[in-house]
Amino acid sequence: MAVKGVSKAKKKDGSIYYRSSITYRSKHISLGSAETESKAAKLYKEANDILNSKKSIDDYIGAKTALAFDKIVTLINFRDTRIYIRNPIYLYRNYFLYYLDENTPLIFDTDDLFYYSEHKIQQKGGYLFVAEYGMQINILSRYGIKNYGVCGKDYFHANQNNLDYTYDNIEVVNPYYGVSQVIIKKKPVYKARLHINGNYLIGKYESAVLAAIAYNKAVDTVMANGCNKKFQTNYIEKMSAAEYKEIYSKIKIADKIADYKADN
Repeated sequence: MAVKGVSKAKKKDGSIYYRSSITYRSKHISLGSAETESKAAKLYKEANDILNSKKSIDDYIGAKTALAFDKIVTLINFRDTRIYIRNPIYLYRNYFLYYLDENTPLIFDTDDLFYYSEHKIQQKGGYLFVAEYGMQINILSRYGIKNYGVCGKDYFHANQNNLDYTYDNIEVVNPYYGVSQVIIKKKPVYKARLHINGNYLIGKYESAVLAAIAYNKAVDTVMANGCNKKFQTNYIEKMSAAEYKEIYSKIKIADKIADYKADN
């Protein structure tokens, strides 16, 4: 008698194994294979239980299951969202989780859903990459970060959650003092900050050079108003003194900086 969800198959060497699959909402889903019919049947049973229950992904973390954790995530997402994604992704309204493993859910913007639905994330030596055109592409390249960038040195997570790869949360370090890059709606924006007993936001600018000049202007302003802290300032290469002076005079800095007065 045939076991539901299980089919017999033969390897090239003639040995027998068993495939397991399930159909849900008209979608035929492969669950994996096993060397015995009973083990393949267990794959089907677990999948059927998942699809007909209200259990969350958290309920399966640390649990001993016949199904691979990747497949459990895929099934729960399909059950809850009606969207089948072959990679271990769970969708929310404005973001999604990509489970690198059961204890490592990476957070991404929905803008990246199509890409990571088609590209499986892998890990090697602490670096995350996808295979594309026969090459290993570091996922940091999507944020304009150099290959093998180091967290805390070349970039950092604004909310200090190293699993959060949403664009607004990734800040890229660049050569200028007081300047960091953030990605907003897939476009780079450069923030200038000044540290005086806490970080003061000087402003947001369309280029690193503008942010660097704004930082210099902020330093000059607070120094002129009684701040005795020593600051490094930025040297802008390939810019004439006249060009620098014009930008410097026109660039806007935050009122909190412009009105700064040192405490006596």
